[in-house]
Amino acid sequence: MGENEELKMLSVSEVRKTIATSLATAFGFVIALLWKEVVLGGLKTAGVTTDVAGGWTGWSIFIGSAVMLTVVLIVFIILVSRWGGRATSTA
Repeated sequence: MGENEELKMLSVSEVRKTIATSLATAFGFVIALLWKEVVLGGLKTAGVTTDVAGGWTGWSIFIGSAVMLTVVLIVFIILVSRWGGRATSTA
């Protein structure tokens, strides 16, 4: 196989990987938008407002809710990452 053929195969392979990564990212974004609505609906059902209305008190409550939710989601991200790491290392 000549050098040009190897470069062409590498190029086609890289393009396919890039397209696959882009599509997976786009699908993940759509999933994230859907789950955003699920989370907001759950917060609304629980009586947690996501509006900043109400002056400094409302804003403080909004910031507190955002911080608490961020911490919980970071813990979930760590747990899912560890779970995913185990799945690939045992294969």
